[in-house]
Amino acid sequence: MKHLYRMLPAAAPALTMALSIASPAAAQDHSPETPDVLETKNGPVDGVMLDTGVEAYLGIPYAAPPVRELRWRPPAPVESWTDVRHADRFGPQCMQPLRGPMTNQYSGAEVMSEDCLYLNVWAKPGLSDAPVIVYIHGGAFFVGAASMPLYSGQHLAEHDAVVVNLNYRLGALGFLAHPELTAESEQGASGNYGLLDQLAALEWVRDNIAAFGGNPDNVTIVGQSAGSMSVLALQASPLADGLFHRAVGMSGALIGDMGPMAMPSLPKAEADGVRIQEIWNTSSIKEMRGLAADRMLDLPRSPGSPRVGPNTDGYFLPQTIQQTLSQGKQIDVPLIVGFTRDESFGGFGRVAGLAEYRTKAQDRFGDRAQDFLALYPASTDAEASAQAALADRDSTMALGMYEWASLQQANGSAPVFSYEFAQAHHYPEGVMIAGHDVQNAGAYHTSEVPFWLGTLESFNIFRPTRAWNEDDRALSTAMQAALVSFAKSGDPASGAMNWPKFDEGDARLVLLKSGDIGLAPWPSQQRLEFFRSLNGGG
Repeated sequence: MKHLYRMLPAAAPALTMALSIASPAAAQDHSPETPDVLETKNGPVDGVMLDTGVEAYLGIPYAAPPVRELRWRPPAPVESWTDVRHADRFGPQCMQPLRGPMTNQYSGAEVMSEDCLYLNVWAKPGLSDAPVIVYIHGGAFFVGAASMPLYSGQHLAEHDAVVVNLNYRLGALGFLAHPELTAESEQGASGNYGLLDQLAALEWVRDNIAAFGGNPDNVTIVGQSAGSMSVLALQASPLADGLFHRAVGMSGALIGDMGPMAMPSLPKAEADGVRIQEIWNTSSIKEMRGLAADRMLDLPRSPGSPRVGPNTDGYFLPQTIQQTLSQGKQIDVPLIVGFTRDESFGGFGRVAGLAEYRTKAQDRFGDRAQDFLALYPASTDAEASAQAALADRDSTMALGMYEWASLQQANGSAPVFSYEFAQAHHYPEGVMIAGHDVQNAGAYHTSEVPFWLGTLESFNIFRPTRAWNEDDRALSTAMQAALVSFAKSGDPASGAMNWPKFDEGDARLVLLKSGDIGLAPWPSQQRLEFFRSLNGGG
């Protein structure tokens, strides 16, 4: 049989995807051109050779299946094997709601299981001591998977880096805190199982990546949205010390006490866990461990619903992330942080016009409404809509990333670099995408990921949803080069793209936009300070 990725006709992308995410236990015949068998600490693996000359090792287990009595426990060691494991397809994604075929970033008919702790490695043959890039996917800690084409590492691997991505437990299976779980834990903690999975994956990288040509002493962790929040949590966790040497955060920072960036205390997370237990109509953790995994998806996601996500558990995170960075106790490594021009969360939402904008400002800020309106002035309906969106971005993503950068600069010695991604996607005429306004999306949340990873065509696998042009491809090439340069040296400067170090006194960032890669200021200090003061600072 020819290679898995070569045997299927180009006209059958859905079949390609279905096979590529089939059960990792299924056997495949391999031709003599199959990559060499590599020895990991748990047993030998082989993979598949892609048409680009990159070797892919897919669906390698990095922890035991977190099922039955291992549900809501830290990841356990993998059971070793002696026969060659054919790492030629992705492992199943973790339990999560699935996307419909008309949604953005649709990934096909995904295989899903509670047995999901697998990672993937892409590398050129013959590498030695190459920089390692570990990508942590986003998805609000309740969706996403390493098998999504958007997150493929094969294109970055063409630049002589070894690329790894991974699944980690999501939703209630990954982040349920509960008094019973805390009581049974040797560490007196519960809830951060998904973050502990990421830690286990990094330990696997430390122990095994040299066999794939990577340097375990030069590992860069990269994440977007919830993945970026994970990168920051790892930087703040003493458990991750020595497991990575550079970090990149894209649009997500668990800093502050309000909004989507807030992280609850362990008691608050435990209280939400008790509420979840009531929703599931169960009386104990033992009974909850007996529930079918798909019941874990039966949770409301609306204002006032119990929250599921990371918490300050006292173990993985001994104190709040803000406290750790303020005291200079973070893992002090070179850092890139950034956000996109048009992402915005919470706060105003969409406003119909000037009158609604002013009313919402008064309701939200009370006696400080006039201060806000002076910082975000509007005199027309169009200006009101634009200023509301800008304020929502500044008060969440921009502020969180700025806080991360400024705390690292003030309390660490490693440099910080920053960016704003401002390239709107291009869409085919007449395309319809559920829940995605193609006319007004702009540089939306997550829109930078395919440029960093070189996965622009992931949006066109099942139907054409993007009309990329040469400027888009050139920008992606430049961004990939910057990321690999950073992974190699701790400095993203490459070619014509120069990156100044972040300086809170003169806060400039790299503006990533085709034909206009240059420097731009961060949102004004006055605007950020306004929201910081509402958030308990300043």
